[in-house]
Amino acid sequence: MFRIDFNKLRFLLCDDNAHMRRILRTLLHSFGAREVYEAEDGATALEMYSHYAPDIVITDWSMPIFDGLELAQMIRQPDSKGNPYAPIIMLTGHSEKRRVTMARDAGVTEFLAKPISAKGLYHRILNVVANPRPFIKTKTYFGPDRRRNIANTYIGPERRNGAEAEVLQQPSLLEKARTSG
Repeated sequence: MFRIDFNKLRFLLCDDNAHMRRILRTLLHSFGAREVYEAEDGATALEMYSHYAPDIVITDWSMPIFDGLELAQMIRQPDSKGNPYAPIIMLTGHSEKRRVTMARDAGVTEFLAKPISAKGLYHRILNVVANPRPFIKTKTYFGPDRRRNIANTYIGPERRNGAEAEVLQQPSLLEKARTSG
């Protein structure tokens, strides 16, 4: 078993609610994180993303200027400033299937419904660090592979078809954040 050294990871929190940012920051600090940057809207978050190059982005869905979904889409532009592979964890109080699908299709790596728990946040972060999904690049999508299982036997209506998909291995945060233990 390994442990993650949160002190080695940079986080960007984006939420228009100052109280929620404080809760997230407190949780991240309790996990051991030291570099935690905060933004109150998507535009500021994108600027900070380009400047600080965070390893993980945690964003709320609903915010002024542009929302977390638009932020994810801008980060996932292969030619954008910053690392388009950075894991994005989406927070929202609206977790119906349609929203989860929209977030997934925008390139969000993990989804966490509010109210959040320390355990839920920790597990999402552990998952993006320890189990990075490969990235897929097609004409219409760039982001983490939306399929979570390895079996390639799905034949339903949402089966990816058509144009070829390029599979790109995502740079792993595991070596950066691994500690012995």
